[in-house]
Amino acid sequence: MNIGEIARRAGVSRSTVSYALSGKRPVSDDTRRKIQQVVDELGYQPSASARALANGRTSTLGLVFPPAGNHYTGMQLDFIGSVVEAAAVYDYDVLLSPSGVDSDRSFQRLLGERRVDGAILMEIRLEDDRADHLAALDFPSVAIGRTARPEGSWWVGLDHIALVEACVHHLADLGHRRIAFVNRPEQLLRAGYESAHRGLDGFTKAAAERGLTVRTYCCGDDAASGQTCVERILHDDPATTGLVTLNEAALGGLYRGLAQAGRHVPRDFSVTGVVAARWAETVTPQLTAADVPAADLGRLAVDLLVERLDHPGAPPRNHLLTPPISLRASTGPAGVTPAVGTGADTTP
Repeated sequence: MNIGEIARRAGVSRSTVSYALSGKRPVSDDTRRKIQQVVDELGYQPSASARALANGRTSTLGLVFPPAGNHYTGMQLDFIGSVVEAAAVYDYDVLLSPSGVDSDRSFQRLLGERRVDGAILMEIRLEDDRADHLAALDFPSVAIGRTARPEGSWWVGLDHIALVEACVHHLADLGHRRIAFVNRPEQLLRAGYESAHRGLDGFTKAAAERGLTVRTYCCGDDAASGQTCVERILHDDPATTGLVTLNEAALGGLYRGLAQAGRHVPRDFSVTGVVAARWAETVTPQLTAADVPAADLGRLAVDLLVERLDHPGAPPRNHLLTPPISLRASTGPAGVTPAVGTGADTTP
């Protein structure tokens, strides 16, 4: 069914039908009602491409989001879901592009073929050529995360420096003097991923302020890597009594590694970090953490992008979130570290 058939049945011209449906030009109430009656009878819905040609909009937002390694982590999937849900409120669809650099063909198609009205960028790097490319084109976009120089751009983000600092101070207040930092994978740190770098900065700064003995580790985004990382931590410094992590995908492995080493959480070893609440609550004991508000970040990013689309001349805006630490059950006062090889009891 097309506009020509609607025009024939309503006894009007094709252009009149187009004007009535798009609202671009005035049409009499009687004619509009006649056209609407035919549209309702036929169940007509204009195609997305036809709407795009008519109003210059695709009603689609791009989500440029490279997976961590070979797959999306649970937290990444939470972000994708939050963006899709927020976009639906504005009647936008979401097109996912797994592009990590602006040379990716998926990213080039997204822009060159004008498949979307605007884009949300994720997994931001301190020097991010995707953000630079979009800014040079004046293409409407919002980043979830901050580059090294975010001035003049639209973004929402977490204050990873402040959040990791808060985690370190929390452990120090409990008497922990030897702690470790479990970061994202090494390749992401080398690539300049913002969260990995700013989290490391926060850890280093807070540890220095409290005079702590610390070690830092990169860890793959999976449970097996988390277990291996704990083995390295305890091998390098058996007196370690706590850790801070940004890596929710490795969280289960971190716990398993501690259990196999005979370190009970939190009696012998405390764990905290920056993790989404639903992941912090899946481990036992539940993780004391600065909860990543994935739903809020996705909603705010969509709000800003829609605002930018509706008001092209608006000055750049941003939101920097610093959620408090949610005290659960994975941290406690620093105790006496079990002697290596004692087979210490791991029951509560």
